[in-house]
Amino acid sequence: MNLEEKINNDIKAAMLAREQEKLEAIRAIKAAILLEKSKESGTGAMDEAAELRILQKLVKQRKESAEVYTLGKREDLAKKEVFEASIIEAYLPKQLSQEEVEGKIRQIITQTGAASMKDMGKVMGLAGKEFAGRADNKMISEIVKRLLGG
Repeated sequence: MNLEEKINNDIKAAMLAREQEKLEAIRAIKAAILLEKSKESGTGAMDEAAELRILQKLVKQRKESAEVYTLGKREDLAKKEVFEASIIEAYLPKQLSQEEVEGKIRQIITQTGAASMKDMGKVMGLAGKEFAGRADNKMISEIVKRLLGG
């Protein structure tokens, strides 16, 4: 079952269970996917990597909004954003721990022969492909900088 079919089934289930907050989060995913499909090639086809990027973007948006709401003393809105982020994250592959990411980045650095910050682009390119959808790019970038002495 592809992501779009899973989303449609989950929308039906949330409607039947009258889970309004969950339904809103799932509909946001569907809307983002439909929007991206209409932008891309017009064929209506989308690969898994594009779906993962969309999901990651939605989670990131929700988490950033929650931070802003928390700073603005709007805990009610922050709680809603965190809840929606958790629903969207359920559609992403299991996220790797920081230790797992660091170990693989060390391997990539050894493999590419990277020695300084000048080689960061090379390492980030391979790391991006290696961790697609399974690790946060911000965390990957911070680890690469630290390991390359930046």
